[in-house]
Amino acid sequence: MAVDTLPPVIRLRGLQKRFGIGDAENLAINGINLTINRGEFVAVMGPSGCGKTTLLNILGLLDRSVDGEYELDGQPVSEISKRKQARIRSQQIGFVFQSFNLVSRLNVIENVALPLIYKGITRTKRLQIASDILRNFHLNEREYYMPCQLSGGQTQRVAIARALVNEPSIILADEPTGNLDSRSSHIIMEELSDLHKRGNTIIMVTHNPRLTTYASRVITMLDGQIDTDTRNITKQPVTRHRKKSARKLKRGKK
Repeated sequence: MAVDTLPPVIRLRGLQKRFGIGDAENLAINGINLTINRGEFVAVMGPSGCGKTTLLNILGLLDRSVDGEYELDGQPVSEISKRKQARIRSQQIGFVFQSFNLVSRLNVIENVALPLIYKGITRTKRLQIASDILRNFHLNEREYYMPCQLSGGQTQRVAIARALVNEPSIILADEPTGNLDSRSSHIIMEELSDLHKRGNTIIMVTHNPRLTTYASRVITMLDGQIDTDTRNITKQPVTRHRKKSARKLKRGKK
């Protein structure tokens, strides 16, 4: 199939998400129409409570009780069984959260290998795959550390490595740099930018307008609706942190 005939990876028509009933009913998502093509890096911004995280949860098939239409890779999600949706979540969608969500009782390599359990891969093979991806993130020397022994930036890089271990085509990131200092934030954004250049579709919720320079498209939300939707042609600023992290990534790929 030619590339230009492929359907959008995500298409929403009249999407609504309701909370509460009767007089207490609230539309967290209020009639959103949205198309996202393969390989886009979309930054979603807006004030707290505008529906950004709710939208991300719907796109990630974590919340199915919605009205309207949601097509994923050209197929209506309403026609996909719960079992198949779970398989899509584990194999095609990678989640990166602000709170990292690492399992505290597992070491780094075990955390990264965790999603591979559901694919029936043997323990030895799982750990080998996890070790390979940790090496790409310059974390091979931290494989047997516990999460509590890592810095915030290292913890988030482990979380990204875990999100990528199944080689998903879509990455959903909810405030991925929200708990990090500026240096760690730049490193994480370099990682996401590099993934975008490899062809991954990335949808990132953020409150930080400076991070939108990494995105190819910026959407702002207000009161559960899309307020603005613009293509981003801003050149990414070259800073000391970006230069250092770029050099690190180059060394890691040799």
